[in-house]
Amino acid sequence: MNSNEIASVEKYLRKVFGNESLGLDRKTSKADSVEVTLGGEFIGVIYRDDEEGELSYSFNMAILADDLPA
Repeated sequence: MNSNEIASVEKYLRKVFGNESLGLDRKTSKADSVEVTLGGEFIGVIYRDDEEGELSYSFNMAILADDLPA
């Protein structure tokens, strides 16, 4: 993902979730993905998918059972 794509996806996520604390960071070792943070804390990964000329971005967020309220 290039810098323009990252900025566009970040702007979209902030608007959709109504939260300016969402951020995208290029900490992953793969060129087709970025980490998603909320208030500086890692919450997931966004993957870029360009299949047969159709570009999309997939947000993957894992929720640990230990993090859920009892």
